[in-house]
Amino acid sequence: MNKPMQPRLPKTGLAGLTENWRRDLSAGFLVFLLALPLCLGISLASGFPPAAGIISAMVGGLLVSRINGSHLTINGPAAGLIVVLYSAVQALGEGDMMAGYRYTLAAIVIASVLQVILGVYRAGQLSSFFPASVIHGMLAAIGLIIIAKQAHVMLGVNLDFGSIFSTIAQIPHSVLYPTPEIAFIGLSGLAILIIWPLLKHPTVRKIPAPLVVLITGMGLGQFFGLQHEHIHFYPDPTYLASHEHLIQPQFLVDIPDQFTSIFYFPDFSKTMTVEFWEAVISICLVGSLETLLSTTAVDKLDPYNRTSDIDRDLAAVGMGNVVAGLLGGLPMIAEIVRSSANIESGARTGWANFFHGLIFLVFFLLFPHLIHSIPLATLAALLVYTGYRLASPKTFQHVLSIGAEQLFLFVITIIGVLATDLLVGVALGMTAKLAIQITRGVWLDNMFRIYFEIHRPDSQTIVVKLSGSALFSNFLPMKKALADLEPGKTLVFDFSNGYLIDHTVMEFIDDFSRDYKAQGGKCLQVGHALEKFSDHKLAARLMTADDRIK
Repeated sequence: MNKPMQPRLPKTGLAGLTENWRRDLSAGFLVFLLALPLCLGISLASGFPPAAGIISAMVGGLLVSRINGSHLTINGPAAGLIVVLYSAVQALGEGDMMAGYRYTLAAIVIASVLQVILGVYRAGQLSSFFPASVIHGMLAAIGLIIIAKQAHVMLGVNLDFGSIFSTIAQIPHSVLYPTPEIAFIGLSGLAILIIWPLLKHPTVRKIPAPLVVLITGMGLGQFFGLQHEHIHFYPDPTYLASHEHLIQPQFLVDIPDQFTSIFYFPDFSKTMTVEFWEAVISICLVGSLETLLSTTAVDKLDPYNRTSDIDRDLAAVGMGNVVAGLLGGLPMIAEIVRSSANIESGARTGWANFFHGLIFLVFFLLFPHLIHSIPLATLAALLVYTGYRLASPKTFQHVLSIGAEQLFLFVITIIGVLATDLLVGVALGMTAKLAIQITRGVWLDNMFRIYFEIHRPDSQTIVVKLSGSALFSNFLPMKKALADLEPGKTLVFDFSNGYLIDHTVMEFIDDFSRDYKAQGGKCLQVGHALEKFSDHKLAARLMTADDRIK
């Protein structure tokens, strides 16, 4: 019986452009339609001018796509950086948002130089040092903060934002006393985003929901006359004095008509302050982690099973961020939602990312006036929905299914980020993880050092034998060693002398085994779980030599 033929890999470089330009151009255009409202919304939520997101998308497509190490990723601004950037603008600007924006641009440039250095020195593997539950907790906390802040914008209520808890506490007041026209636009957009995935018609589902939200919002904005100033009064006269609303163009996106007017340059005068370096480290950490995680996830969706060079990709994104920061743009990452849409739209090569950036440039040069008619509430609805996806009940349920300790770390990280800041929250989650390992009896000298050996009992078998514990904090040497193994063999993970295998390592082994099998190999595990911390197949476990499982 003949084996099914593997799909032929698309050509690269200019040959790939000649071969695939129709598919890649079509995919790039569809991604542009999805990315436009998100780029504008992320910019505004970050305390940046709306054009900053467009700059980032243009640089990501036109520059990064030509030098990166991935095949189908789309580079652009992401919601995960909103909290970091907005905090930096506030802290560095001390009330002056424009000054804070320019100081933050300087922080972006320096953080991006660090990203380039990390990529050049192949530090992408260090992303494994962060436990999966802590990363998910960080992203969920970011999602909650986005929802808390953007809900007020979606309802047309202007607040002087204080602490995140104060912002959350004021949501009921905004729900009771919104600007009706603005709230109708925002809630309509949110309803479309919720309903659209439920539609079954194949043609309808091919239309990006954010595009439908954008067009609907622009139409409602014209219907309510948001381009003209007028005053809305509540019918109850007891609220007349304190709850009248001025409807004016401030509820629409404000963007320069002249292309050259969108650029701003960084101000490096605060480089010697603690707040500046907190911003630098936060931007570098979150941006690098999201890029590495997204690039790895996109590889799993690639129909041609290509593997990205994550270190080269990190360096390329860093170089793009240096350019974007110098021009006034947001930092970019390899963005998973847009990359998934790129693949679903039939993209074959990195030229789809290039076309996505080129279309942004052409659109802004020819149709800047269209951006003026986009209501802020429409963009806020997109962000509220994005925040919900980061912090949905399904996320909590998924983490709990892996184990109660994973949920504990997840919640600890969320509380830490909300109560303090992102860096402190992540550090708190990692400290809690290490404390749990100690209480489970992990040797102190095994906490940051792994003990394993690789031997070959015959020409077709490779055995990876673990001694002691394999943890998020020590398994990087084993990960590097596995990356150098030849494909097509029978690979045996021998846990007979293992003590504790944590969830992060189990997740890595599962991903590695799947990739190794895809290359024609076979993977086995030796050792039976004496105790699993949940019924999830990748839960942390204590091991004993009892059984052999495939």
